[in-house]
Amino acid sequence: MFSSNIKMMKNKILIISAHPDDEVLGCGGTVAKHSLNGERVEQIFVSDGESARDKISIKNKQKTINSRLHAAKKAAKILGIKNTTSINFPDNRLDSIPLLEIVKELEKKISQFKPSIIYTHSDLDLNIDHQIVSRAVMTACRPINNLSVKEIYFFEVLSSSEWVHKSKESFLPNYFVDISKTINLKIKAFKSYKKEIKKYPHSRSIEGIKVLSQYRGMMVGVKNAESFFMKRKIN
Repeated sequence: MFSSNIKMMKNKILIISAHPDDEVLGCGGTVAKHSLNGERVEQIFVSDGESARDKISIKNKQKTINSRLHAAKKAAKILGIKNTTSINFPDNRLDSIPLLEIVKELEKKISQFKPSIIYTHSDLDLNIDHQIVSRAVMTACRPINNLSVKEIYFFEVLSSSEWVHKSKESFLPNYFVDISKTINLKIKAFKSYKKEIKKYPHSRSIEGIKVLSQYRGMMVGVKNAESFFMKRKIN
């Protein structure tokens, strides 16, 4: 399925990411389109994104976490994301947290915000945090109690989605969004995460973002696109 234009009705959009920067890599251009259409976008980070790094001392850990969150809020402003919630579970150790705890935290936010569309991780990603967040989102979005969520899309994250080398289990998109007019906003937002930018040919580089958007664009005949796996759509 290909979407050249995000539908104009005023949806409420929620991005649920494992780590700060996943939201830009996964759906930054699409989110910018939602914002420019006047739709309200909010986001949740489930993990702090920093605490697993070996070279960070205990003394500097919180400072580093705060610095990354500051970068996330700067990126959010560029993309038009109105509110950021950080749950701050430990980075790359979500498998040490009972799934129910993560689900309950997400259920609270979903119940309060009442989004109609959610963007989150693919359950096939290499990163364990991405896998668990995906599972937690689907559990939190079970179709009970007049749930507001009508659409759920899994996004791909550079240096995680494409590094899964399984012939039968990899990210295969079935929904595309033309981001030709918002690719520059996506790149500008990612530049907020200065410490996360790698040198090409690393996939998590500015060039890597451009190349992926061009490749996904060629698949559907546009200059730049973001691709998703549509997990749910209720008309």
